[in-house]
Amino acid sequence: MDGSMGLGRVFGIPLKVHWSVPLLLVVLGYDLGREVLPPWVPGRSGAVYAVAGLVGAVVLLASLVLHEGAHAVVARRGGVKVEDMTLWALGGVTRMGPPQTPRAMLAVAGSGPLTSLVVGGVLLGAGVGLHAALGWGVVPALLVWLGAANLLLGVFNLLPAAPLDGGRVLQALLWMRSGDRLRAEQVADQSGQVVGYLLIALGVVSVLGGSAGGFWLALIGFFVAVTAGAERRRAMLGSALRGLRVADAMSAPVETGPDWQTVARFVDDAVARSHHSALPLVDFEGRPSGLVTLRRLAAVPPAQREQVRVRDVAQPLARCATAEPGEALAEALQRAAQHGGSRLLVVDGGRLVGIVTGHDVARLMHRHALVDHPGHAA
Repeated sequence: MDGSMGLGRVFGIPLKVHWSVPLLLVVLGYDLGREVLPPWVPGRSGAVYAVAGLVGAVVLLASLVLHEGAHAVVARRGGVKVEDMTLWALGGVTRMGPPQTPRAMLAVAGSGPLTSLVVGGVLLGAGVGLHAALGWGVVPALLVWLGAANLLLGVFNLLPAAPLDGGRVLQALLWMRSGDRLRAEQVADQSGQVVGYLLIALGVVSVLGGSAGGFWLALIGFFVAVTAGAERRRAMLGSALRGLRVADAMSAPVETGPDWQTVARFVDDAVARSHHSALPLVDFEGRPSGLVTLRRLAAVPPAQREQVRVRDVAQPLARCATAEPGEALAEALQRAAQHGGSRLLVVDGGRLVGIVTGHDVARLMHRHALVDHPGHAA
């Protein structure tokens, strides 16, 4: 996710924090310290409420890390590659490969809400127990609030709406029943759009009724509806590409450039003769080494272009989406999307044999549409 910075590792998995998280921390802490705790536990100083609000906000974010960590750990144990976890204003996102079986998807999707429900039950129980032992105070109230928030998080995430965990659970169950993964994904995405629009409507009604919390509900609904719509379109594309291989869509031969050249020489040679906005790179032995875009080249100050090598500003091969010619095209494109790009480098035997871009996929779809629906001569 753009605008995120690394914060170390949790459970051995990179954890990133989006720039919106500090804003979320302030909003949560302020609401808890000014709106929630004073009516619950009156008579304390402003400093006590402020500190308690900040602590509560931090602990709630930590519980979000546990939620996402559960997804990542279960996925990794099931053989699914996990890229990283990212916290942002509307929760968390774990980037990972697609589970290969419906049971694996069910386990990965259900682990997050289950963790939130368990954490919520423990915190709520601790708050009630502390209240019974020592009386009502700031700490028991904070624990009760945290417990209730985690229980709400777990229940909300179980709504049958992709991209929420409940949508993934629904998809896994439908996949398990029908054996058709793509159709199950489309149904879960359709459900996500419906639920998203309902959340937007509820949020608007709440705002009109004077509840500021309705704004967040509408914002979450908008995110769910938009994301579900994008995933539905991707699922429909995957259905249309069923049975096609990477070799069916790739362009070959591929224009490449030497990664050892300086930026200035590369611009004069490779860029001058190319009509593309990105060029794959090869090393001295002709093996693919990465991908460089015109934007990255333009970002190098003119005074440094005689010294900086192209490979120093390029995206290395390890961070590029790659595939073999015989691989299923839909799965390869999904992996490219997870890398945040639309280009797929096709490698066979350690050599670059082709490239797949958005234009290549569109051309393939148009060609198949013409074959499936041929015109009739007058």
